[in-house]
Amino acid sequence: MRSYLGVSYFASFSALAVASCCVLPLAFMLLGAGGSWLAIFGSIAAVSYYALAFATAMVVLAWLMSHKSGTIRHLKWKLSASTASTALAWVIVFNETRINDYIILRM
Repeated sequence: MRSYLGVSYFASFSALAVASCCVLPLAFMLLGAGGSWLAIFGSIAAVSYYALAFATAMVVLAWLMSHKSGTIRHLKWKLSASTASTALAWVIVFNETRINDYIILRM
């Protein structure tokens, strides 16, 4: 079961990183970092929905496996953290335009 928990954590934090790939560069530009390196994020943004779908599937699989093995009581907080990270990634992806517009207004 621990392997499913580890995969779910890796997938959810990877999805969070992929989801914020278009927001973080603008935030770094706001802080003064140059913007010439922004072109590398185009290919990452293209796979963001696939990474999020995979992360969601891994989190659901981890919940199901912990329920099946009867360890859900012991792992519920760890699984909840992984679920929250994946949910945050979905929120960032769906509100990416609003977040970017807000950051651009601050520049």
